[in-house]
Amino acid sequence: MSLQLFCLCTRSLALVMTLVLVTAMPDDSGPPVNITAVVGGTATFRCPWDYRRPVIRLYIQRHAKFINGFNDLKPLDVPPEYKDRTKVNRTDLSMEMTNVSVSDEGLYQCVIFSNTMDKTTPEIYLKVTAEYSVPTIERECSESKQPDGTAGQSCKLSCSSVGGYPPDAVRWPGIHTSLMSDVHNDSREDQASKTWTINQTIKYTCNQPTNVSCAVGGAVSPTITICETESFSTEVIVAIAVVLVFVLLLLLLLMVMKRCYQRRQNSEDESDPENADVPLADCHSQLKSV
Repeated sequence: MSLQLFCLCTRSLALVMTLVLVTAMPDDSGPPVNITAVVGGTATFRCPWDYRRPVIRLYIQRHAKFINGFNDLKPLDVPPEYKDRTKVNRTDLSMEMTNVSVSDEGLYQCVIFSNTMDKTTPEIYLKVTAEYSVPTIERECSESKQPDGTAGQSCKLSCSSVGGYPPDAVRWPGIHTSLMSDVHNDSREDQASKTWTINQTIKYTCNQPTNVSCAVGGAVSPTITICETESFSTEVIVAIAVVLVFVLLLLLLLMVMKRCYQRRQNSEDESDPENADVPLADCHSQLKSV
């Protein structure tokens, strides 16, 4: 075999081997693998790879900053902020991250080197969530005439929930948005935890009993009832009570006077001059007691 033919065969074999290796390697040009974790929980990053091929180096990084991994040729220094809460599994090329925070959200890259020094860089996107607290709902209602002239109420409703991520909006299930007005949002981010406090205040008008609740994220507040119809106002109830007390006192006074009159009549009929004034005295004493 001539030298020229030998070189040609060698090049052809090398080309075939390269094509085989490229075909066997994972496609790192596709979209990132998406994973989700809850604040304070655990996230597991599994780097896509053909596990039949030995790996000698793995670097998991974010924004080109090394987080954790391994290198068969030398030990690696894990950054202090990740040292106690990340652990790499060489068997399945995964990394477990504990005590996840909102700041951990983002795009991560697996830099993988096989024993043939082939390199691939699949990506993983970590989405972080945090559950909102059960919203608190408050009301402040006053009497108000409706646009159609009927009596009703105008209520200021406030809804608040804390500790959630990502930022969300307040929802008012079960009420008509056409009756809402003066919507005011006051949402704030905690600079330390990066979680959110969501507040919203609205004005709502209605002329019949309405059950109201508010929701933020997956959390729903207790239900309250507004625009309840009252048979009598507080002022009317107080006035009725005063009249009833006055009527009772008047009836009691009339009964005492009637009793005194009857005693006096009985005394006069008996023609007892010595005791004639006794019933009248008794009458005065009873009136005093009243």
